[in-house]
Amino acid sequence: MQRLEHMQHLDKHLVDELAHVARESVRAELREQTRGQRRKAALYAGSGAAALYAGAAVALAVGLALDLVLPGWAAALITAVILAATAYALRTAARPAAPGSAAAAGTRAAGSASVPPVPSTPPTVGADRAPRADRAPGNG
Repeated sequence: MQRLEHMQHLDKHLVDELAHVARESVRAELREQTRGQRRKAALYAGSGAAALYAGAAVALAVGLALDLVLPGWAAALITAVILAATAYALRTAARPAAPGSAAAAGTRAAGSASVPPVPSTPPTVGADRAPRADRAPGNG
């Protein structure tokens, strides 16, 4: 009896040790994977910030060029309208088309893969077989 308790204690200790090693192994692997992902995310963030400043410089250049031939307020207004139209076009391009819209119908007509229609009634199991004459209800 005492030997059985000792074996159970050793088994529990072994299971706990294996679980600890497995957890540490998984943690180390996740650390390694996230390290690379953090670096990528930082590079994307830096790239986005640089693109933002580049866009601001282009907007400033457009405004200053228009200021040569127009009053300052008109140049600023035209630049703002150009930026707003660009933002709207980018947002529209990024947003998926609604299922019933004309844009969605146009893409379906062009031959792209579409979602199959949903049946109006749920399928029933065994409904495609005719009932057997030798089997009466309740005689299973």
